[in-house]
Amino acid sequence: MIDTNSTVVEVLNKACETFAANPAFTCLGRTLTYAELDHLSLQFACYLQQKTGLKPGDRIAVQLPNILQYPVVVFGALRAGLTVVNTNPLYTPRELLHQLNDSGAKALVVLANIGKSAAEVIAQTSVEQVIVTEIGDLHHPIKRVLINSVLKYIKRDVPDLQFPNQVSFRQTLSGTDLSRYEPSAHEPNDVAVLQYTGGTTGVAKGAMLTHANLVANMQQVREMLGEGIHIGKELFVAPLPLYHIYAFTLHCMTLLAAGCQTILIPNPRDIPAFVKMLKGQRITGFVGLNTLFNALCRDQGFAQLDFSALRTTASGGMALTKEAAKRWHDITGCVVSEGYGMTETSPVVTVNPPSAIQQGTVGLPVPATELKLVDEAGNTVPTGEPGELCVRGPQVMKGYWQRPEETAKVLDAEGWLKTGDMAVIQDDGYVRIVDRKKDMIIVSGFNVYPNEIEDVVCMHGDIVEAAAIGLPDPKSGEQVKLFVVSSDPALTEQDVIEFCRKNLTAYKVPRSVEFRTELPKSNVGKILRRELKPAA
Repeated sequence: MIDTNSTVVEVLNKACETFAANPAFTCLGRTLTYAELDHLSLQFACYLQQKTGLKPGDRIAVQLPNILQYPVVVFGALRAGLTVVNTNPLYTPRELLHQLNDSGAKALVVLANIGKSAAEVIAQTSVEQVIVTEIGDLHHPIKRVLINSVLKYIKRDVPDLQFPNQVSFRQTLSGTDLSRYEPSAHEPNDVAVLQYTGGTTGVAKGAMLTHANLVANMQQVREMLGEGIHIGKELFVAPLPLYHIYAFTLHCMTLLAAGCQTILIPNPRDIPAFVKMLKGQRITGFVGLNTLFNALCRDQGFAQLDFSALRTTASGGMALTKEAAKRWHDITGCVVSEGYGMTETSPVVTVNPPSAIQQGTVGLPVPATELKLVDEAGNTVPTGEPGELCVRGPQVMKGYWQRPEETAKVLDAEGWLKTGDMAVIQDDGYVRIVDRKKDMIIVSGFNVYPNEIEDVVCMHGDIVEAAAIGLPDPKSGEQVKLFVVSSDPALTEQDVIEFCRKNLTAYKVPRSVEFRTELPKSNVGKILRRELKPAA
């Protein structure tokens, strides 16, 4: 049975009590034990309760990469009764402004290195308190000073910023009375996390994931992995961002509840540094995606690592290619297990069981999860035929934050969620994703929505119309190609790309731009993206 009567805080409390001496998270040579995670997150919770005006249910935006502060801040915020708004550190000012205002966040925790976007827009938001941290803040004193000083004064990676009502993260860990801590009054159906997604429209919406959603999905994943997780003995690698619900559920929920250890990788794009962090480690599990598997397998240093203890490799976020899966197995000796999920399902829907992996599929539904495939009219299609995948289970979101109309488009009164993905359910129950109903583009596992790109591009004074599509890319899975109609013959491809760079996160920026005199349209004037895609 899947328990839907517990909260994330209860899971944390039990894990910290049971596995107090175990290592929990490791980053840049520093390891936090479960006891330290317990103490530090409690200190942070007390600061939020005693030194700010934040009340239970208020939203706190967390804009951090994979560093030790992330689990301390998130668990501290939840212990204080707040709702966490996971925020991408790569956001441009425009994207960040939307998320802060849409969520109504009253506090922001941000890494100093990436605080420039927040500094530009903070005055236009309802944020009352900004907590700024530096990468070395949870290291021991000498190393903390060394790391922070090198980044700030030698590498000059830390901009000189000042927010209204700013405090340093280090300040939040002292000067409070732990005996006055008031345990969170969260109920299982209260919202724990607002996880933003573009959904079907490209307008970023906050999926309301409750404590019950997250705890249920944690248990579902744990049951599917079975003996793939040894209590208190696993050492997993976390290169995927914890602010993404896939990594959060696996590392901050499933592995945490089992008393296991996670190595946090702050910047997985720096492959040499990534490989260096794994040297000497006997890793037992790796959570990644196709792009990362490809990049690592091309690195000579990676192939020389010790993989003798590696038993589990999980893939999600984008389609896994046969070539990447084979190369990973050839180098590590470990078969990649592919699964399927989405933000709105906390996120895991299907998993390939470790003992029965079928490559080319995304596995079987996790426990207490129902699947059905429907046609355009909503009728259930026969087994073996493609249809839109619909999901029902305890991990399905409560809805979109303050967007009942958008919620109604995807979630019906019976609890069925339309995924927008086309799938086939085989006779043996395994699921294959065959196509995407949406026009969404997936670049290195990140969802890119054509509507958002087109809206931004059309802000350019010389661009009349625009359409974005995805093209296959051997490295990133897909790349963005943009078609534009311009009123200025002098406008160049580089001009458009530079404009996009100023207004879009890097992975959303088009790789190429093609100028057209007109774009194909339907008889009602809707631009037909499918006619811009090359013939198969």
